[in-house]
Amino acid sequence: MTLPTETAHPELEGLGNYEYGWADSDAAGAVAKRGLSEDVVRDISGKKNEPEWMLKLRLKGLRLFDKKPMPKWGSDLSGIDFDNIKYFVRSTEKQAASWEDLPEDIKNTYDKLGIPEAEKQRLVAGVAAQYESEVVYHQIREDLEQQGVIFLDTDTALKEHPELFQEYFGTVIPVGDNKFASLNTAVWSGGSFIYVPKGVHVDIPLQAYFRINTENMGQFERTLIIVDEDAYVHYVEGCTAPIYSSDSLHSAVVEIIVKKGGRCRYTTIQNWSNNVYNLVTKRAVAYEGATMEWIDGNIGSKVTMKYPAVYLMGEHAKGETLSIAFAGEGQHQDAGSKMVHMAPNTSSNIVSKSVARGGGRTSYRGLVEIGEGAAGSKSNVLCDALLVDTISRSDTYPYVDVREDDVSMGHEATVSKVSEDQLFYLMSRGLTEFEAMAMIVRGFVEPIAKELPMEYALELNRLIELQMEGSVG
Repeated sequence: MTLPTETAHPELEGLGNYEYGWADSDAAGAVAKRGLSEDVVRDISGKKNEPEWMLKLRLKGLRLFDKKPMPKWGSDLSGIDFDNIKYFVRSTEKQAASWEDLPEDIKNTYDKLGIPEAEKQRLVAGVAAQYESEVVYHQIREDLEQQGVIFLDTDTALKEHPELFQEYFGTVIPVGDNKFASLNTAVWSGGSFIYVPKGVHVDIPLQAYFRINTENMGQFERTLIIVDEDAYVHYVEGCTAPIYSSDSLHSAVVEIIVKKGGRCRYTTIQNWSNNVYNLVTKRAVAYEGATMEWIDGNIGSKVTMKYPAVYLMGEHAKGETLSIAFAGEGQHQDAGSKMVHMAPNTSSNIVSKSVARGGGRTSYRGLVEIGEGAAGSKSNVLCDALLVDTISRSDTYPYVDVREDDVSMGHEATVSKVSEDQLFYLMSRGLTEFEAMAMIVRGFVEPIAKELPMEYALELNRLIELQMEGSVG
């Protein structure tokens, strides 16, 4: 990918080496309304020409959001000013059929990020690009369409597949699940809708890219994936935003249904700038013999609170989360996973890796629940934290709830520092201190990186090296 090196505000200190931080012209964002009210929710629904049932659901979400208190656990969220956020910014009037049809400023953004190039090189089976509140470009391979695969932005799916949409929307994450899920339900816009028919295997990943450009922007995409029996899909999403002196909010909801014998892999490489609150609810249900895999790369943001979950609903269902979190100066990555075993002979695996430097903080927060009737289930949790210096911090908050006797449950957690012996050995082989430190960190995260498609693994390693700059000397 060809990536830019300039930033929008190089004078801002403490924001690290963040190369996606340029901002485009902001004509649409400049006139967008701030603050949340019933009028704002009705306006969003009206502009999208939605059915009455969706408007009612949005208004219910708004009422529940107003009633629910802010979380008392996890990161400090007191800096979020809900009255200052712009909840909907429409950057273009219609979705483009090709990259060349996009408005020039938006096209330039995606050219810088290398997204069109990935499609040209056939590295992906379909591409979606969301800019501010709505998807501005969408494409899927013709052969997949002919097999019945649906890959649309969520707004279009509501119009073109209303019955399928209404059958599943909000069934995995109810409107009142948590405060930020309620907020998302009230103001959601954009996101991806995927349906893979029985027996169809999408052999190359579908990719979506989410970009916040406006200052004080709230991005609230809603993604819904249905993998039918014996089907397979791999979905990859990436995220960036400009550097501003005030904060933005990203609060997405992702719902996934994996039916009997199906398999879904959901990969995220987020690289938000250090002024973004990233508060996301992701949950999947896996039925008999189904497999759900979350691959989660968390780099950047001011605060991330994200705990991808799998509810194992059918016998022999499998769930796995592999996550890497990197926290630098002024950052708190509060991430983890949740596995709920609701059927016998189910299995789950959580591998969490975190790296903290420059006073950053990482937290693992996880839950494994083995319910009554889930006999013969197995779960394993491995949490490894690496501290690059003496001023950074790592915490682990595991929670295990087992209600059956005939189960296997393992949990292991380690916190380690980069040792002087490791550095000395590598530097004696001709590496600089920075090169040695970067190699140690790359080796530490390798179990996660190897699960990514090659181009994404290379990108993850490069982003980590950028984050490591300034960690020595």
